[in-house]
Amino acid sequence: MRKLFPVFSLVILASLILAACGTPAATPTAEAASGPQGYGTILARVKERGKLVCGVHNELLGFGYLDENGRSVGFDIDLCRAVAAAVLGDAEAIEPVTITAADRGPVLQTAEVDLVPRNMTWTSKRDAEWGNFTWIMFYDGQGFLVRTEENIETLEDMDGAAICVTTGTTTEKNLATALADAGVTYEAVTFEETSAVYGAYEEGRCDVATSDKSQLAAVRAGFQNPDEHVILDMTISKEPLTPAVPTGDDQWLDIVKTVMWALINAEEYGVTSANVEEMKASENADIRLLLGAEGDWGNAQLGLEVNALANAIKAVGNYGELYDRYFGEGGLAFVLPRDLNDLWTNGGLLYAPPIK
Repeated sequence: MRKLFPVFSLVILASLILAACGTPAATPTAEAASGPQGYGTILARVKERGKLVCGVHNELLGFGYLDENGRSVGFDIDLCRAVAAAVLGDAEAIEPVTITAADRGPVLQTAEVDLVPRNMTWTSKRDAEWGNFTWIMFYDGQGFLVRTEENIETLEDMDGAAICVTTGTTTEKNLATALADAGVTYEAVTFEETSAVYGAYEEGRCDVATSDKSQLAAVRAGFQNPDEHVILDMTISKEPLTPAVPTGDDQWLDIVKTVMWALINAEEYGVTSANVEEMKASENADIRLLLGAEGDWGNAQLGLEVNALANAIKAVGNYGELYDRYFGEGGLAFVLPRDLNDLWTNGGLLYAPPIK
């Protein structure tokens, strides 16, 4: 070993001399220069196709449904439109693909869609198995819908009851856990299609229907006699509803997250669909940056135009406008107080990182 030491010393010395003489460092690989493997794949595909493919609901009032003209509308649909406006400059450049609750994981895993805004709870297991979740856009919780005449008020009152629930959902698991913890036995009446759950409930095939409270409110609003049904004053879970994208493309994940952040920040700043152009001249530098009037908010790295977020806000409005369109007084669907979905400055949970 001692005989080799001078050789190693010469090699090291030569290396130092070459470095001192300005020998160029190894050039980065093409992969390192362009980003991780898969980076930019979905954006390129969306631009080439000229449409954003979104996995959506088409029968859930307020969130994803067909209007009288057969057009897909709803809170979740407008999130899809916001991304299309930012990426393609056209909020109508979307292809809504109807998927069931059970389809959500598979279409993300196979990247059959570019985005799933369909009401979907963000959980650790889903994040690990399905795709990448972006940002919470609706805070919800699981509740129960019962007939007023049944006098059901507690979990214990449901002992022996038949309960309608959508299979393949966190709702089904939460139900089993909550009732087991309460020592309550019940009969689960399961359906893959959400509409079938409430059809069975209306027909009297079950005593109780359970889901996110926002969904129960949507369904109750559509009943012929809503006052004959009540949503119990209890919540058995946290249901952070979050759009998700296929895994493996960090750029696309960041694009969708940034659009979601823009809608929330716009409401906080008072930027609306009607005053976007006017607000580009705001004295607030953060507003000018958000709307692309000056500065760099990361748009170049994301492959977007500087006015991409302004286009999204102009197309669908800020978060508050979007919410009120479907759930506010005089909205298109039903009235649902904002509560947790209000801005953090108003006592809610809605909060987004700054655009800068």
